[in-house]
Amino acid sequence: MALVPTMGALHKGHLSLVERAKDECDAVVVSVFVNPTQFSPEEDLARYPRDLDGDIATLSPPGVDVLFSPSAVDMYPQRFETFVEPGPVAASLEGACRPGHFRGVATVVLKLFNIVGPDVAYFGQKDCQQTLVVRRLIEDLNLDVKLIVCPIAREPDGLATSSRNAHLSASDRQAASVLHRSLRRAEELFGAGETKAARISDEMRRVLAAEPRAKVDYVAIVEPALLQPIDLVTPGSVALVAARMGAVRLIDNTVLGSAGTA
Repeated sequence: MALVPTMGALHKGHLSLVERAKDECDAVVVSVFVNPTQFSPEEDLARYPRDLDGDIATLSPPGVDVLFSPSAVDMYPQRFETFVEPGPVAASLEGACRPGHFRGVATVVLKLFNIVGPDVAYFGQKDCQQTLVVRRLIEDLNLDVKLIVCPIAREPDGLATSSRNAHLSASDRQAASVLHRSLRRAEELFGAGETKAARISDEMRRVLAAEPRAKVDYVAIVEPALLQPIDLVTPGSVALVAARMGAVRLIDNTVLGSAGTA
């Protein structure tokens, strides 16, 4: 049995996970739960898009077996006080920008695994650091779940699909493709023989700086195990970017070199 964990507002990225799960497993459960513990008080929990009726309609054509949509009270009843504290893999990048985020992610994922009891769980590469946190969770706590990480689904202009894209203004939506362009530039440089991480990241920042609407949180070139900074890029290294377009925060990444090396 497969689990595809989501926070709803389903799009083609989610559906790509569902379709792969249906191809590979005999039953598929999709969870829809906007997890409050992974949002800080300053973040957009109240604004996060919710459309359960639309999600049900979206999941009808692929024909999932179970839609699990608990309430916050179901998942965190009164006097709830036990959390999972992830290790160093959660400290940098998204962990530094969003303190407590991965504590909430690890806790809700463990709860979903315990409730649903899947053999396989499908996550998307767009949330690269999240997949590493989940892999560490599975390994460290001896969970009998196989993790499958699926490629990023993209819009025609390269923007990674995200539920948050719905909140972009028309101008910000047009500008948002700059994240993908910066990653493509990293791929071009590495493909042409550039191996110095500083030069590649500087060029990514130059691409991003050309778009005045983009307010960059970070640009990083890292190794794929703990997402630690590197000096020299090798096949399998990961380029990551996070930026705000207006009030909407977007993330994206790419594996440099062969897609099978990370």
